[in-house]
Amino acid sequence: MAASVEPDDVHTITPEMPAMFDGMKLAALATVLYFLGCLNLKSPKAPPDVNYQDTPLNRYLIKSCPILTKEYVPPLLWGKSGHLQTALYGKLGRVRSLTPSGLRKYLPMQDRATATFDLFEPLGDHHTGGESFPDVKISLKHYIHTFMDHTQRQGYRCAVLNHLGALPNIELTSPRMFTYGKIPAMAGYIKWAFPQTLLIVVGFSLGGKIVCKFLGENRTNQDIIVILVSPLSPYVRDWNILGSLLGLDSSMMKGADLSRLYAFHGQNTLKGYKKERCPHYIYNVSEQTRATVPLLVYASDDPLVHQSLLTVPRTFKQNVIFALTLHGGHLGFFEGAVLFPQPLTWTDKVIVGYANTMCQWERHDLPYTHIHKQREF
Repeated sequence: MAASVEPDDVHTITPEMPAMFDGMKLAALATVLYFLGCLNLKSPKAPPDVNYQDTPLNRYLIKSCPILTKEYVPPLLWGKSGHLQTALYGKLGRVRSLTPSGLRKYLPMQDRATATFDLFEPLGDHHTGGESFPDVKISLKHYIHTFMDHTQRQGYRCAVLNHLGALPNIELTSPRMFTYGKIPAMAGYIKWAFPQTLLIVVGFSLGGKIVCKFLGENRTNQDIIVILVSPLSPYVRDWNILGSLLGLDSSMMKGADLSRLYAFHGQNTLKGYKKERCPHYIYNVSEQTRATVPLLVYASDDPLVHQSLLTVPRTFKQNVIFALTLHGGHLGFFEGAVLFPQPLTWTDKVIVGYANTMCQWERHDLPYTHIHKQREF
């Protein structure tokens, strides 16, 4: 026998169902509106904010590299969100990414580590008509394959330095791993193998920070052209320091006031570097006071870089150009009309355009190395 339904029961249930559905609709509508707000669809397109001092080299660069002053046009539907640009770049990399083929070089280090870098020959003639200029980047990852192909077709020889321990088919020959290998060793090899070429160093994200550190370690390292895209500083510099921090029973940590980062450096880091005063250590390891970066590219909506840090590059010295775009995220800088991005990003074009201009300056005007020697450090 079928169960009977009392009229009162029907009367008490039916009014609640529309209310529940109305609440779900409102929640869905609020989610859609929030998502649309995150897309920043009303944000205008604009050329990058370019900061530089009035020097002959900078005037020549701005005139000869027009992409630095033209509008950067991100994809309409999602390109104005720094978080989406960063997420898509991190997950998908480049559109229609290529797989380049090069020759792997092995460099033995003093601590028995084996640094490796990959050398890719140019696929076209350089616009200057002379020998191709090498273009050095950090870490062979899929997200730079398209950029490498673009530079090779423009007549550049590319050398890509790999992280120790990052390549699955290369065994470690020392306890050191996941460091940037040895930039001076690779740069020295390239200068020896191709003495007539101009060395251009390009660093992306953490690779940009590594390149900047390389510049600040030695004044002679700055006789090169450097391009940094979204340099990123790691929060933990030394795994040994992190281990000491986690091991609270360590004798180094007992009785220490670690409520401030300054005190942490004074108690832990300075002992490892045998420095007496924290300001002395911070000044000596800081590359910012000594490194001069010819081209520095950031995006205002980079979710991994605090806005306060974007004011620091404006104080750099002469012959330095700081380009700050309104959109782009962290290493995104996709270009496109509405939905689908183009294979080449805005930074791909900027880097090659800037490098071409510097090659012209080197070949037909004042040598760039002379400009470096005239700077104040």
